[in-house]
Amino acid sequence: MSGIIRIAAAVIRDVEGRVLLVRKRGTAAFMQPGGKIDAGESAEAALRRELREELGVEVAPDGLALLGEVSAPAANEPDMTVVAVLYRAVITGSPAARAEIAELRWVRPDEPDMVLLAPLTRDHVLPACR
Repeated sequence: MSGIIRIAAAVIRDVEGRVLLVRKRGTAAFMQPGGKIDAGESAEAALRRELREELGVEVAPDGLALLGEVSAPAANEPDMTVVAVLYRAVITGSPAARAEIAELRWVRPDEPDMVLLAPLTRDHVLPACR
């Protein structure tokens, strides 16, 4: 039986409709920005913290909209399932790779891209953004 990793994740889009994805250091798959929810922390608070730490951006006032909860096999942890509380996020500032983020990439959800995608992004997020 696999374990569960609870995360908060963001769908961030630019004016061209592209979706921001990140790749963590030492990994190959691109995924939504966000991260693990700490004990006693709300999903919204976790997402705001992760976006600040990993991308150096803030969530705009009234900039989060709950999209729902989805699950998929974890991209980087064998035998684990990620359960994500997914938000549409409007950010202020220009995202930059910080903390454990190695690379950022803006992708078009309706066009194949030449990057490896995490199952959550590939199977749930990008199809919903099309």
